[in-house]
Amino acid sequence: MKQITLFIIMFLLWMGFSFSLEVANIIAGIFAALLTTIIFSNRFLTSWQKFYNPLRYFWLIIYIVIFVWECIKANFDVAYRVLSPKMPIKPGIVKVHSSLKTDIARVILANSITMTPGTITVDIIDSDLYIHWIYVKSDDPEYYTKKIIGRFETLLKRIFE
Repeated sequence: MKQITLFIIMFLLWMGFSFSLEVANIIAGIFAALLTTIIFSNRFLTSWQKFYNPLRYFWLIIYIVIFVWECIKANFDVAYRVLSPKMPIKPGIVKVHSSLKTDIARVILANSITMTPGTITVDIIDSDLYIHWIYVKSDDPEYYTKKIIGRFETLLKRIFE
């Protein structure tokens, strides 16, 4: 079943990226997905049952909406800081502890933080993320943990764990 799941994922990715329903494209997609499945099936999807849980896709859509909203808010915040005559910045690196258990969830969290303007994930060590933040408002780790990863982490737990 693991191989079938990987084949479906690879074929859907192929069709999504090529965005063409021509017969030649479908045959090439089947071939590419089959080849990928043969090569990587032993290293991918240790728990394939999660892939078939439709509730995870609902939370993924919610995550994307919240991520886009947070990016829009962060863009306006960074634009304000750039255009302000006093340039109110107080940069620093903060250590944030994540309670996510899977590596893929931590990587998605780190990339989401990096793609949000004003923050960059510098390093991940075990469950700790080191994040460069454009305006460190507090010395309290609980404050910036909630401020930076609060919403993202909750949804990622529902998607990946």
